[in-house]
Amino acid sequence: MIQYFETVKKLTVILVLAAFTFPTFALGGTDGKPKNSLTEDQMILHVLNRLGFGARPGDLEKVRAIGIKKYIEQQLDPSSLDDSAAEAKLDKLAVPKLSTEELFAQYPNPAALLRSLEGGKKARQDAQTPNPDAAPSTNTTAMPGEKAEEAAAALKKERAQELQQIYRQYNLKPAGQIVPQMVAERVMRAVYSERQLQEVMVDFWQNHFNVFSGKAAVRWYIPSYERDVLRKNALGNFKDLLIGTAQSPAMLFYLDNFESMSPNAQLAARPKQLQPRFERRPRFNDRRINDRLDGRISPMQRERQLERYGTNADRDLRQLEKLNVQKKQQPKQRNRGINENYARELMELHTLGVDGGYTQQDIIEVAKCFTGWTIADPRGYRQIATSMIKGNEDQRLARIQRAAGVPDDAESGQFYFNSNWHEKGPKTVLGQTIDEGGMKDGLRVLDILVNSDATAKFIAKKLAIKFVSDTPSDAFVGRIAAAFHKSHGDIKTTLRAIFTDPEFYAPENYRSKIKSPFELAVSSIRALDGNTNGGRGMYAMLRKLGEVPYGYQAPTGYPDLAEDWVNTGALLERLNFAVALSSNRVPGTRVDLRDFAAPTRQEMLDKAIDKILDGEIRPTTKASLAKQLSQPLPEVKAPEADPEDAAGPPMANDAVGKQGRRNANRNSVLLLPASGDPEIFKVVSLVLGSPEFQRQ
Repeated sequence: MIQYFETVKKLTVILVLAAFTFPTFALGGTDGKPKNSLTEDQMILHVLNRLGFGARPGDLEKVRAIGIKKYIEQQLDPSSLDDSAAEAKLDKLAVPKLSTEELFAQYPNPAALLRSLEGGKKARQDAQTPNPDAAPSTNTTAMPGEKAEEAAAALKKERAQELQQIYRQYNLKPAGQIVPQMVAERVMRAVYSERQLQEVMVDFWQNHFNVFSGKAAVRWYIPSYERDVLRKNALGNFKDLLIGTAQSPAMLFYLDNFESMSPNAQLAARPKQLQPRFERRPRFNDRRINDRLDGRISPMQRERQLERYGTNADRDLRQLEKLNVQKKQQPKQRNRGINENYARELMELHTLGVDGGYTQQDIIEVAKCFTGWTIADPRGYRQIATSMIKGNEDQRLARIQRAAGVPDDAESGQFYFNSNWHEKGPKTVLGQTIDEGGMKDGLRVLDILVNSDATAKFIAKKLAIKFVSDTPSDAFVGRIAAAFHKSHGDIKTTLRAIFTDPEFYAPENYRSKIKSPFELAVSSIRALDGNTNGGRGMYAMLRKLGEVPYGYQAPTGYPDLAEDWVNTGALLERLNFAVALSSNRVPGTRVDLRDFAAPTRQEMLDKAIDKILDGEIRPTTKASLAKQLSQPLPEVKAPEADPEDAAGPPMANDAVGKQGRRNANRNSVLLLPASGDPEIFKVVSLVLGSPEFQRQ
C-alpha cells in the first residue's frame, strides 16, 4: 500500500512540476501549436478567472450572452449587481456585523477579564483586611521551589474556573471565533458573490495593506478593517483607501504606531501608567527566543515559545512581534518615543516601493508626522464586560486615560489623534516641507505619497502582476501607471485600463498565473458548483494549504508569484485538498458529482475535462491523468487544529489534567468519511489537481 501511495505522489509531482516550468497555454492551444489570439470563449474564461475566482457552471454562457465589455463594466460597478443571495448566506455570521466596541464586549479580551478578576479580588481582600499592607503576600515568586509551582498551578486552575464562570454568567464568546468567522465570510463571498471583482480586490488590498491577526489585539480590529476600509474602498480612490488604512486601529496596532509619540510629549500620565498592573514586565531580551524568531513562526509555535520561557504578557508579545515584523533593524533610537515601523512600511510596501527614492531620514520625518495617531483603550479594557464585572476598575482606567488626552467620547478600539503626543514643528519629507501642524501633518504626507510618480508605478506593477503576468512588460506597466496618475488614483479607471489593454488578452498570458491556495480552494468549489459555510473545516484546509486571510506575519502579505507557491510539498497539499473536496470529506462543504458519471473511467475523465477545464488540456497531461486512474489516491490527513480557533473560553484549553485533554480533542478538526462514487471523485480530484486547473 505504501508503495502505491509513493507511486501516486511521484507521478503527480513529476507531472505537475514539469508543467509548472512553463505556461500551460503559452502558445495558445492544447496541441502546442502557436496561435496569434484567443478565441471568444477563451477570452471569456480569461476574464472569469482574472476578474473573479473562476467560472461556475453556466457562467461562460451568461457572459457570452451579454458580452465581455458589459460584464467588465458590471464588475467595475458592484452596486449595480444584486448580491442578495450571497448576503443571505452570511446571515448566521455574527462577527462581521459587529463594531469593535461590540466585539470587545461580546468576545472579550481574556486579559481584560483576568485584570478584572485580579482587581476585584484585591478590592475584596482590602475591604476585609484592617491593614492591607500588612497582609500576607500571595506572590508565588517569593515561595520556595515545589511550593511555588504548586501555588502557581492552583492559581492557574482557579483563574480558569473563574473565567469559565464569567463566560457562562454573561454569555460571552471566545475571541478565538473572531478570525474563523471573518475567514468564513471571505470564503462564502468569494464562492457565492456576483460581485466577483470586488472580492478579488478585497483579497488584493488585504495583502497589500497586510495586518497579522495573531498579534495581540489585532484580531478585534479585523472586522471593521475589512468591512469599513478594505471592502468599502476596494474599487474607490486609492487616497481614501490609504487614509482609511492609516487611521485603522488594525494597522496602528500591527505596526505599533498607536504607541508612537514625541520624546517631548507632555503627558499627565506616561504610557506605563496606562498599562494594567499585571502587564508590567521586565524588558524582553532572551537571546534564545531571538535566535528562534529570525524566520516566520506560526501562532502555535509562538504560544509554545511563550509557555516555555514564561513570557505571556501583551508587552512581551509586542516585543516578539517587533523582532519578526521589522525586516530592517532600526538604528539606535535617537527619539525614544517615536516608532518608525509604520513610516517605513507606508513608503516601502504601501506607496513608493523599495526603490521609491526615499531615505532613512525621510522615514524618520514621516514617523514624526504620524506621532499621536493612536487608539482609545487599544486592548478593550474599558469595555462592557469589564464594567459588568468590576465597575470601579473601569472608572479608574477612564480617569487615567482622560488625563493622558483620550477624549471622553472615544469608544474602545477607536482611532483618535492625541495632540499631546505629536511631534511639533516643521518636517521635511521627500524634499517638501510639512508644517501644517497636528493631525494635518500625517494627512499631508499621505497626499504627497499618493501623488508621487513612484507610487503610480509601484501600484501599477502590483496590479499588473495580479491580473496579467508575473513578468509584465515595462511598457504595459507604464500605461497603467499613467491611467492611475491621470485619474488621481481612481481604482476603477486603473483597472479598466488593464482590462482593455491588448496585453491583458495576449495568448502568452492565458492560464499563465499560478493560483494562490485561497484562489485554488474557492475556484474548486465554484467549478463543482459546490456549497460551503466556510467554517472550521474550510479554515483548517486553508491553513494546511498555506493561505488563511490575515494569517501572514510579515507586513508584505501573501505573495502573488508562482515561485512562492510551487514546491513539492505545496503541490501535494493541493492534490490532497482536491481529494478531500471531491470526496466530501471537508466539514461544512459539499459537492454533488453525479453529473460526472459515465460508463467507463476514460469517459468520466473526458467529461470532467470538458466540465472543469472547458475541454482544454495538453495531451501529455491527459495521458498522465489516464495512467493514474488505475492507481489509488493518497490518503488525506486531517489538518491540525489551530490554537487561535479555540472553541472554549480562554484558559479552558490549557493542559490542566483531563479537562485540558478533553478540550484539545474537542477542538481537533476531523475530516468526514468519504462519500459518493469513488471512481467519480478520483477522476474529479485528478483534474482539479492538474496543471491546467492550477493555473488561471
